[in-house]
Amino acid sequence: MKSTRELFKNKPSLLEEPEVIDLLEYCEELESEIVEFKFQKKNNKELVMLDMLQEVIKGCNALEKEQMEHERFGYEAPQYQESILNLKRYILDRCRDEKIYL
Repeated sequence: MKSTRELFKNKPSLLEEPEVIDLLEYCEELESEIVEFKFQKKNNKELVMLDMLQEVIKGCNALEKEQMEHERFGYEAPQYQESILNLKRYILDRCRDEKIYL
């Protein structure tokens, strides 16, 4: 990818035009914002934790529903031990992937 100044290397006189100067300043601001956004997106542990918590709540709700159906219709009881192990594995895997240390 070419830098903005490289685009004008064949006509350097254009770099002195007010519109080009404004355009280059604008491009530099956008590049800074993109770098900052990428950093925030990559290092935003709050979003990762929020996503994990939402998944945990969904899993808990599903388990509660299964328990209610068991009580109401006499279905086989939920596998709590397996559910707990799956939940723990999910949390630890996500934390490892996102470099979150508990």
